[in-house]
Amino acid sequence: MTEQRHYPKARKRFGQNFLHDEAVIADIVAAISPQPDQHLVEIGPGRGALTAPLLAECGWLDVIELDRDLVPLLAKQFSAEKHLRIHEADALQFDFRALGKSTEKLRVIGNLPYNITTPLLFHLLTQASVIEDMCFMLQREVVERICAAPGGKNYGRLSIMIQYQCFVEQLFVVPPTAFDPPPKVESAIIYLQPRPTFLGGEVSLKTLGDLVTKAFSQRRKTIANTLKNSISVAVLEAQGIDPAQRPETLSVEQYVALARTIDS
Repeated sequence: MTEQRHYPKARKRFGQNFLHDEAVIADIVAAISPQPDQHLVEIGPGRGALTAPLLAECGWLDVIELDRDLVPLLAKQFSAEKHLRIHEADALQFDFRALGKSTEKLRVIGNLPYNITTPLLFHLLTQASVIEDMCFMLQREVVERICAAPGGKNYGRLSIMIQYQCFVEQLFVVPPTAFDPPPKVESAIIYLQPRPTFLGGEVSLKTLGDLVTKAFSQRRKTIANTLKNSISVAVLEAQGIDPAQRPETLSVEQYVALARTIDS
């Protein structure tokens, strides 16, 4: 068993909640199913709870840790490992493309701090060409928003922008008791796989993002009302959209089609 008692306490400014439940750790590793020929990247290894079992299964592991006090402790704990590189870096600024070799694809995993989840996902997706898939522990509410289908209260900008670029699946819920210290919210494991072709076809991410942001700025209004300065009623109807529909009822593909009319 790995020695952990000398690790520092979790820091609030880094949003740290260290995973310690062995059963949950085993479930996450089983969900990832690392293979000997695969290159994994772990964001925020913390005290190494996932790092050790991942190393036992995968071919190569890079870990990215922002907390400079944890880095030397991780280096000491895993000093005998020949297939591990530890990077003291901010994942939000990290160039993941520099890790892969030739056509090699990365599998990215981690227990992500709640306060950086959305910007980090979008940062990773800018480098999707080198990523095979991603498996993260996030706040349950965020996972439900990402995976939401049209028509529900959780469906919105995050759902559309991530689903446009990725296949998404919520795997299982993780209780607060699995962490030290226990967070005030439940967590969930999400699996994301970058799509080979975007859902609904190619369109400018900026155009789509701006359109969706505008559409959901006033959720209770009709789509014709929220987009009145961007999309005409005639264009909505030409796309088979009832101008009286609310923003949350439109599919990802419909938003992509609307964004394309703006770019054309």
